[in-house]
Amino acid sequence: MSRAAIRYAKAIIETAVSSGKASQVNEDMKSIITAVDSSADLKDFLASPIITSEVKMKALSEVFGSVQADTKSLFRLLQENKRFEILEAIATQYNAQFDEMNGVEVAKVTTAFPITADLEAKILEKAATISTKKITIQNTVDASIIGGFILRIGDKQYNASVSNRLQELKREFNN
Repeated sequence: MSRAAIRYAKAIIETAVSSGKASQVNEDMKSIITAVDSSADLKDFLASPIITSEVKMKALSEVFGSVQADTKSLFRLLQENKRFEILEAIATQYNAQFDEMNGVEVAKVTTAFPITADLEAKILEKAATISTKKITIQNTVDASIIGGFILRIGDKQYNASVSNRLQELKREFNN
């Protein structure tokens, strides 16, 4: 994560908080992340040194026409400074700072299959023993863990995966 992205995110969050639109701008940032993540063309377009800032600004204005005024001012600032390539990083930083400001912590959960309501309840119960903050779950599917889940909150990890248990058994038998 670039320092510039962190600085831009801090500036935009301060502006959004003072205008009372921090939550709406957070939704804008989530939609920017989703759009850039799901479109390699958009990512390449923003990073291209050949395409002018004016063309990028016009395209972003069309793609994200319904965003908040604070988000549009970020686009103008990026146009002036020719820094559109860090837009996704800024959006990611904004989300992190917004969550931190609101006492929310992201729990990264890896499961072998998409998370169910029953498993989500178990994970939130375990997360409550690790963190006192409000938890939001970010699910990643990785079939190699076979079953169970791996929970990461900040720098703490709880591994309740079947593959981890098999590794532990293997280590016991080898000793």
